[in-house]
Amino acid sequence: MREAMTTEILVNHAVQGDESAWHTIVRSYTPLVRAVCRRHGVSAADADDVAGRVWMHLLADIRRLREPAALPGWLRTTTRRECQALWRTNRDTPFDEDAVLHPALPPADARLLAEEQRVVLREAVSSLPEQERRLLALLFSDPPVSYEEISAQLGMKRGSIGPTRQRILLRLRRADVWLDYEPTF
Repeated sequence: MREAMTTEILVNHAVQGDESAWHTIVRSYTPLVRAVCRRHGVSAADADDVAGRVWMHLLADIRRLREPAALPGWLRTTTRRECQALWRTNRDTPFDEDAVLHPALPPADARLLAEEQRVVLREAVSSLPEQERRLLALLFSDPPVSYEEISAQLGMKRGSIGPTRQRILLRLRRADVWLDYEPTF
């Protein structure tokens, strides 16, 4: 309810010409627009074009939105239509059939890169001392383990668990194994 109210207020301010409201709308909803593009197999470069057209449509049509709180749905629909228009205009351009048939899957190169990063992360984690590996395993277990349980199992003070986690993650980010990759954590 609060998000819908915030969206409604932002849209109303944008209609009145409030530039900061426009910036907030674009910043807040760009991930949604990009997600719809990914689901439709649109490349990153084409997604920029699609997003630009979506924002231009919003600029032209924002006064006609009957329900300002429904902006996310309007953006999804408009983005989907722009993705379809892109496919219609690019019919002669070869495209990844698998991405169209299975739009929820990321492109093969993204899946491969993610798997390579998981392997590199495992390598980096395996270089940590045993106590630190155990701490990370407990912190990222499913279901989550409470700090009290971690403290008891590892003999650590509860207040040192968070700072220790931060130091470990910082060391992992700086590990030499990432020379060819950008860490995603």
